[in-house]
Amino acid sequence: MHLGLPASLAAIALLAACSGSSDGRSDTARTSTRSGSVDLTGAGATFPYPIYSKWFSDYATKSGVKINYQSIGSGGGIRQLSEGTVDFGATDSPMSDADLAKAKHGPIMHVPTVLGAVAVIYNLPGVTAPLKLTGEVLGDIFLGRITKWNDPRIAAINAGVKLPAQDILVVHRSDGSGTTFIFTDYLAAVSSGWRGGPGKGKEVQWPTGLGGKGNEGVAGQVKQTPGAIGYAELAYAKQNALAFAHMRNVSGEFVAPSPASATAAAAGAVSAMTADTDYRVSIVNAPGQGAYPISSFTWIILYRNQTDADKGKKLVDFLKWALTEGESQAAALDYAPLPPSMVSTLLGRLDTVTLGATP
Repeated sequence: MHLGLPASLAAIALLAACSGSSDGRSDTARTSTRSGSVDLTGAGATFPYPIYSKWFSDYATKSGVKINYQSIGSGGGIRQLSEGTVDFGATDSPMSDADLAKAKHGPIMHVPTVLGAVAVIYNLPGVTAPLKLTGEVLGDIFLGRITKWNDPRIAAINAGVKLPAQDILVVHRSDGSGTTFIFTDYLAAVSSGWRGGPGKGKEVQWPTGLGGKGNEGVAGQVKQTPGAIGYAELAYAKQNALAFAHMRNVSGEFVAPSPASATAAAAGAVSAMTADTDYRVSIVNAPGQGAYPISSFTWIILYRNQTDADKGKKLVDFLKWALTEGESQAAALDYAPLPPSMVSTLLGRLDTVTLGATP
């Protein structure tokens, strides 16, 4: 059973034995259907796994199309799609120009599916009020410069909260991760020490702390360890009943992660998008009232030219269903649906996918 997944989702999640694979699969890679008789295969981000599992299950019931998805991290999803070993990938960090150039089968399309928030989770028994943190303080915690929970810099922004004189244990991802990309993209935007040090990426050299595999691994480590702090997609924080910090945004507000605050973060980015956008945009530390600063789109990535016409049509049909009927399920699983204007443009973009293209 997977840490933090509700019963309705855990029932359709299975452990895949992929030990020693060279394609980025892990020993605990999770799948959303049994491997037999599948129509489409995908791999990648753990960040959207709760909603993708629900979508794949519901779509199989509705259409009969079975989708096998391995939740192995964004880095693995990009790698497997680039090598052509899956029909689609999933990532929380858009592919770089260098990534795109390595793709074996031509141009790749980025399709945003939902918006999510990365929660800063912590385990402080006895502290009941939500902690407030700034980007600068959070950066110094993850740099190992702030090592005690009652450090004066934490206390100064949490007046009236009795903080323990306890060591801080940082927990971070051990795998190539889009969630890490979002988190470090934010830290690089707000912390000069982070920007000039580890920087941003799906994998970075962590100055301190312990690693956990996947969002569920980080959430599990934090849940089991008093004094720990980490980061995970909001659904994993809620499903594990973990406390999460209110983060100060550009407007000076301390905002909790939620579908509404992720939507507020996306509002400015969506309005600024041009008609020819490829959707590879960051919305961390976005301006705007009520915006949660560690928010992001998550993407499904696919080849623009589908050599297998039957699989290509099934994939495009699924994505159109996800962007319309599937979006209505987002808020219940702690994601934010895409703005309707964006959905309309994406549906038109999917009509440009070529089916039965020559490799």
